[in-house]
Amino acid sequence: MGRLENIYRLGVKELFSLRRDNVMLILIVWAFSLSIYTAATGLSHDLRNGSIAIVDQDRSQLSTRIRQAFLPPYFRKPELISFDRIDPAMNAREYTFVVVIPGNFESDILAGRHPTVQINIDATAMMQAGIGNGYINAILLQEIDRFVGSGTPRPPPAVELRSRYAFNPNVESAWFTGIMQVIQQITMLSIILSGAALIREREHGTLEHLLVMPLTPLEIMMAKVWANGLVILVATGLSMALVVELLLQVPIAGSRLLFLAGTASYLFFSTALGIFLGTIARSMPQFGLLFMLVVLPMNLLSGANTPLESQPELLQTIMQAAPPTHFVSFAQAILNRGAGFDIVWPQFALVVAIGGIFFAFAAARVRKSLTVAHV
Repeated sequence: MGRLENIYRLGVKELFSLRRDNVMLILIVWAFSLSIYTAATGLSHDLRNGSIAIVDQDRSQLSTRIRQAFLPPYFRKPELISFDRIDPAMNAREYTFVVVIPGNFESDILAGRHPTVQINIDATAMMQAGIGNGYINAILLQEIDRFVGSGTPRPPPAVELRSRYAFNPNVESAWFTGIMQVIQQITMLSIILSGAALIREREHGTLEHLLVMPLTPLEIMMAKVWANGLVILVATGLSMALVVELLLQVPIAGSRLLFLAGTASYLFFSTALGIFLGTIARSMPQFGLLFMLVVLPMNLLSGANTPLESQPELLQTIMQAAPPTHFVSFAQAILNRGAGFDIVWPQFALVVAIGGIFFAFAAARVRKSLTVAHV
């Protein structure tokens, strides 16, 4: 009971120290509010207002119908340009897409010939390039099909294709980006807070005070873990309710309590990692460099930004040993797909097991570093 009381009181001290750290408080508020909102609304994966021009060398009824088929919000109103303007305009980034309709296009279509339509795409706008190419192809084929088949009965297609978008019927990128931004902020902020707490003790000279008190290194570490973990957990709950659900209008499919329980188990790993990095770094600038070397690649490869299956097999195998991979997996399953504990318990178990092993390793490192500092 005496140890639990020490851990509790030290944790309360951490909370009071954090309350006086205005920079950290601003960072927490920004990371779990404006950062999530701007990422979800600004970093869109959808095609919006694509700049497009058309070189119409046919000037026929069909080419006019094609030009009029490019409508907002996917495309801006197409501009008619001459063929020799293509390269200068695309070099100046005036247009992302330029469609070239050849001469005699309509008559070739009606005669059963197969004319070629050229689509020039600025692939430096990678996200819009891939999506826009598919949209343009679909619009061209649809307008040609309507023009050729107008006024004549047509047999039904041999196969009717019906697409069903599960878990995100409107294919809104904000539904994915907002939740993934929360998950990434949990990892980054928990590591920063716990690591900065240890470095702050060293820089302010209070670490020596703790070492002469009847406290064990494990008690010091556990206090920082529960205090900073509690701050992240509360910030996560408020962010999910106020930013993700209220402002972004993202529906949460699964249990919020189950997600927060999984987050709490994951925080034992992330806060322990922050403390571990804090024992290596001797100042906040050094801690920032270690953070960029360790945490940013771990976040990028965890599956939060791109599917884990698209990575090389060696990286997939390595990332199976990283708790962020399993945290992202069960967070997506719960929040996006409404999975219950009966589905995500393997990921929960891996997070607890791997996180527990690293927590013990970090505790040994803290014990060693504090013993050396005391000597």
